[in-house]
Amino acid sequence: MNMKKEIEFCLVYRDMWQSSGKYVPRVDQLKRIAPILIEMGCFSRIETNGGASEQVNLLYGENPNTAVREWVKPFKKAGIKTMMLERALNGLRMFPVPADVRKLMFKVKKAQGVDISRSFCGLNDHRNLELSVKYAKEAGMISQGALSITYSDIHTVEYYMEVVDKLVEYGTDEIGLKDMAGVGRPDMLGRLVKAIKEKYPHIIVQYHGHSGPGFSVASMLEVCKNGVDIIDVAMEPLSWGMVHPDVITIQAMLKDAGFDVPEINMDAYMKARSITQDFIDDFLGYFIDPKNKIMSSLLVGCGLPGGMMGSMMADLKGVHNSINLSLKNAGQPTLTEDELVVKLFQEVQYVWPKVGFPPLVTPFSQYVKNIALMNILQMAQGKPRYSQMDKNMWDMILGRTGKLPGPLAPEIVALAQEKGYEFFEGVPQDNYPDELPKYIALMKENNWDRGEDDEELFEFAMHERQYMDYKSGAAKKNFDKELEIAIKNSGVQVVYKEVKSPEYKTQEEIAAFLEKEPNAKPVMATISGTVLWELSVTEPSLPAPIGTAYKTGDVVCFIAAYFGNEEIKTLFDGKLVYVVAQQGDKVKKGDILAFIKE
Repeated sequence: MNMKKEIEFCLVYRDMWQSSGKYVPRVDQLKRIAPILIEMGCFSRIETNGGASEQVNLLYGENPNTAVREWVKPFKKAGIKTMMLERALNGLRMFPVPADVRKLMFKVKKAQGVDISRSFCGLNDHRNLELSVKYAKEAGMISQGALSITYSDIHTVEYYMEVVDKLVEYGTDEIGLKDMAGVGRPDMLGRLVKAIKEKYPHIIVQYHGHSGPGFSVASMLEVCKNGVDIIDVAMEPLSWGMVHPDVITIQAMLKDAGFDVPEINMDAYMKARSITQDFIDDFLGYFIDPKNKIMSSLLVGCGLPGGMMGSMMADLKGVHNSINLSLKNAGQPTLTEDELVVKLFQEVQYVWPKVGFPPLVTPFSQYVKNIALMNILQMAQGKPRYSQMDKNMWDMILGRTGKLPGPLAPEIVALAQEKGYEFFEGVPQDNYPDELPKYIALMKENNWDRGEDDEELFEFAMHERQYMDYKSGAAKKNFDKELEIAIKNSGVQVVYKEVKSPEYKTQEEIAAFLEKEPNAKPVMATISGTVLWELSVTEPSLPAPIGTAYKTGDVVCFIAAYFGNEEIKTLFDGKLVYVVAQQGDKVKKGDILAFIKE
């Protein structure tokens, strides 16, 4: 009798948040959710930290080293392995890291209790991964060398197996398939896993795939049929969209296919789901773009990864007005935000092969996206493509961060020659000399403690600017201000409408109103849900007429939440002067619903 193939689950709790929005939970929130995730009983691994999460800790004014130690502690006690994500040459940041800082990182993370290092190079350059494998093993960590999965004529099974051969030669314990955009085709991924398992049967293989374009569920079944050992999963309310498939769906699918999969404690799942929603309602939801909850087959063409969608939407909002102003001045039609997103996807699809097919994963996804975004802005201003590229983009193009998988387009080569740039073919790490002595001297000069196991020294050397802002207190002040603005502006971010009344206002009209009526006071949502101006189940209802008088404590409207209808009361006397939220609007806790003026 054949034994069922066992499949383990890894929860990518950190990446769930990064793929949804700009920020991840604070350490107090992580400590609250950890026992419930353990209680679910279905995870053998938890992804605990990476570049984005540690920088977010600093931006909050939190110590990232304390956060990692507190986060991994309960899992370690429960026998669940913890896994970090690091970017090889780029460590935990967006640009290259000196070798001595990279080596210290693994010592620090092992001392903090992290078991596994998933190391990937965005270019799949095995030379960048060699030190990651070496340093992880020397520190006593499990080394997982990860392949950055994408789809093109270049990225074949044979191409990836050449990288695998080198990783095994360097001594990696495991191979990760990092399908960061979810564009890996199921059949190819199955053949790749089969090739790895046939050649290296002792190697554990783990698959990570985002939901974005819709392939990942099929990919998960296919890789399991071909010998994969561990699958990365997410959980509601953050699963799907640009995130990852939910553990419930994947467990049910694999159980039906005859695999030995762990059972899920559904009571604990519902508790974890509720607590995660609490984090969204608390403040994290203000930084989650609603579009990141939606899957899009447009990603099949452009291949942008789920993990950067939060930052990408923030970037688009920042440059949207500038692009439209340029288009308007040139007598061209302006773009809505949705039109701009599609235009960006199309430009990424155009630019990607021109710059050598770098797999679109951090930081190279950001570089290619930034080239595309700047191209759109420059062309709107009547300037040519590629007329605004920074040093990081050029370092990628010139080979200073690794060998590109494909050839550069002739116009890119010509532009580099025109600027007098030289192409680099050596080992990328050689471009970045050791720097720890400099940071040790700076810490001594500032009278800063190097921390337990030199963890504060490491954090300073890895994230210099953010660490200095954290130490000065500027980071927390800046974040508090950003949150205040996000809460203030949240009432004019329309997510979905069942009814648009004649009173419906555009964002520009709302801003104009606030300039005219600075003394108007907001009526705010006290919980997330659906706005109901009247409790009518038979027909849509409109807001109260402008000029309606209210006394402090009067019910202005209702919000239909998961537990029932919440009364929204005014905190002051006055008359209704402006309506923001219409009947049927989906709102978040803290959203502005209307304005009342005394």
